[in-house]
Amino acid sequence: MYIGRVSGTVVATIKNETFDGRKLLIVDRLNLEGKATAKYDIAVDMVQAGVGDLVLVLDEGNSARQILGREPMGAIRAVVVGIVDEIDMEGSPFRVQA
Repeated sequence: MYIGRVSGTVVATIKNETFDGRKLLIVDRLNLEGKATAKYDIAVDMVQAGVGDLVLVLDEGNSARQILGREPMGAIRAVVVGIVDEIDMEGSPFRVQA
């Protein structure tokens, strides 16, 4: 699980039926200072997040697929499960500007 920032969306005319009705988001992983790293995921949106939102991403493969609760399970690695309002971490310069 990690905190990331939504940087874009993915539009696919033809896709696996597991993704039907779901928005796909490009989420940049953030470090503890709140800066984007070189890593990102394309995640299934479960919380109606949008570009610029700070989000909580579950990227644990099987757990991420189970959240959708759909059969058959497709190739889902990451799911946006929350929109972050605030982070309070002692000794860290990380600041949220949602």
